[in-house]
Amino acid sequence: MKKILIVDDEDKLRGLTARVIRLEGFEVVEAGDIKSAWKKLEQSEIDVVLCDVKLPDGNGVEFLKDLKDKYPVQEVILLTAYGNIPDGVQAIKNGAFDYITKGDDNNKIIPLLYKALEKGELNRRVVNLEKQLGEKRSFDTIIGKSKPLQASIDLARRVAPTDTTVLLLGETGTGKEVFAQSIHLASNRSKKSFVAVNCAAFGRDLLESEMFGHKAGAFTGAIRDKKGLFEEANNGTIFLDEIGELAPELQAKLLRVLESGEFIKIGETHPTKVNVRLITATHRDLQKLIETGEFRSDLYYRLSVFQIILPALRERIADIEALATGFATQFALKANKKIRSLSPAFIKALEGNDWKGNIRELKNVIERSVILTDGAALDVESLPFELRQTDNHGGKSMSAFSLASAEKLHLQKVLNYTKGNKAEAARLLEIGIATLYRKIEEYKL
Repeated sequence: MKKILIVDDEDKLRGLTARVIRLEGFEVVEAGDIKSAWKKLEQSEIDVVLCDVKLPDGNGVEFLKDLKDKYPVQEVILLTAYGNIPDGVQAIKNGAFDYITKGDDNNKIIPLLYKALEKGELNRRVVNLEKQLGEKRSFDTIIGKSKPLQASIDLARRVAPTDTTVLLLGETGTGKEVFAQSIHLASNRSKKSFVAVNCAAFGRDLLESEMFGHKAGAFTGAIRDKKGLFEEANNGTIFLDEIGELAPELQAKLLRVLESGEFIKIGETHPTKVNVRLITATHRDLQKLIETGEFRSDLYYRLSVFQIILPALRERIADIEALATGFATQFALKANKKIRSLSPAFIKALEGNDWKGNIRELKNVIERSVILTDGAALDVESLPFELRQTDNHGGKSMSAFSLASAEKLHLQKVLNYTKGNKAEAARLLEIGIATLYRKIEEYKL
């Protein structure tokens, strides 16, 4: 049964309107002022709101604006005893479905309700469809099918539709900002701003100004009012990377935002209210920082309501080929090069590396390889020397001056030259085919 909320301080008129609507089979909820209306909206799912313009605790046109900010798909019909053009224009601008005069003709209300319900239902379907498409699109940007990665993605999918704070943990370069963006795009805030800031990139005073803003004249150089990133992210998501680097004074300010949804700009005396979803990330052990007094325990508990640990690249070797291929395509396009493949030896060399810099390091290596490659395939020749020396069987590096290292590189060059034709490679090397196969096995080529 569809539920209609009537907001009007005139009891008799409200009761009459409610009776007419109930006779049509609708459930009716009543409120005499804006404060009561908010409670009704929070307590149950309302399909359409009928609201008077003049109410004891506010104006219906302004209430409509606030209501649409919080419930964008909610349809509202405004009622007024004395219609005027400016109010009507502003009501439509604020998102009203319609604006009619009370008591003019009660028969108008029922057809309007059906139209508003139809539009509201369509709005909800569109939002649900966009949410489904957004979730698919958002997490599809994360490359890889390995079990450790998929476990992290599954957690991110589960928490995305909520407003819960998320703490992303993992080594530097594991893709924490990509995860944060994906969570935002799969959330109900996806149409609002996503703002990212690296807490390690600014000094304390500059970071406070960047995060919370300041008033003109608050300090030398503050020549005009500045909006902080929390204001920019209002109704959206803010991502604070390297949260472990946040100064103690700013930790206290951030805790206040989490607890009350407000903060005081530099140079101001009254608070600014915001509604943001907070996602944070760090590669540091916050619990150890708590023990040394560098991080507040109360803030940690607020930030770590939902933790997601991102696996290091060495823990998801199966994803390296897909990641490298994606980066190669991206950089080849930028460099206007036609790179169609990555050689098996190239992939093996990548898979044998420790990747202490994780995905960020891999991305840099692929960019370098694309720049150095003239052919249609990426090969070991374009890799940094230390990667070319990797023995993929044992995961250790051979000495750059060893005979085995030189022999392995020469064999690889000849095999690349013959495009994998082993008979031709053996002929050029002036060795028997059986010897070549033995050396290929020995060096894991």
